Amino acid sequence: MKAMILAAGRGERLRPMTDHTPKPLLPVAGRPLIEYTIATLEKAGFINIVINLAYLGENIRQALGDGEHLGVSIEYSNEAEKRLETGGGIFHALPILGNEPFLVVNGDIATNFPFAQVSASIDGLAHLVLVPNPDHHQKGDFALDGKIVEPDGENCHTFSGIGIYHPDLFSSCTPGRFRLAPLLRQAMIDRKVTGELYEGFWTDVGSLERLQLLEDQISEGLFPAI
Repeated sequence: MKAMILAAGRGERLRPMTDHTPKPLLPVAGRPLIEYTIATLEKAGFINIVINLAYLGENIRQALGDGEHLGVSIEYSNEAEKRLETGGGIFHALPILGNEPFLVVNGDIATNFPFAQVSASIDGLAHLVLVPNPDHHQKGDFALDGKIVEPDGENCHTFSGIGIYHPDLFSSCTPGRFRLAPLLRQAMIDRKVTGELYEGFWTDVGSLERLQLLEDQISEGLFPAI
């Protein structure tokens, strides 16, 4: 099963740090942020990784190369500054990802989620990992009805940025810039999205404050250093 790390974003909320350094390469406890995700995936057996590139993408390619020194094989999906958004970026990478379900992980999260338990077989078009709502996103994104994810509900949880997708989710799409959320919401209406709630360690690094918090969590042993 291939894994894709989304690394094409500009990281506006992390400026000025991201003016010259792409967000995935921002240092956390002395290592680039994206290397934590790669290390976590590698330990879980995901050794074929696709990374999409746009803003300062060549910096990422130069830093990671083919991934051999990290124990993985990396292929790149170059968006050439087109900023295709999440949906368009995944669609652009489908020729590399293949015809089977694949894992997608946001490049700006850190988590102890047990990726080794991810199944290559999903019921429907997508399987999403949800987490309890953090302080900065109390309203959540989607609701769970058993194992079925619904677009709305009384007890919404936050989408973690971890999902398993079947290529058929994108069967009606055409090349260009588009968001993933509308595709997922339509699939939810059709009852074709399953999900789970993960209550272990998870954080997104969407601000300077949360970047520092991750540093602190690593120093406290809440998240393993690499």
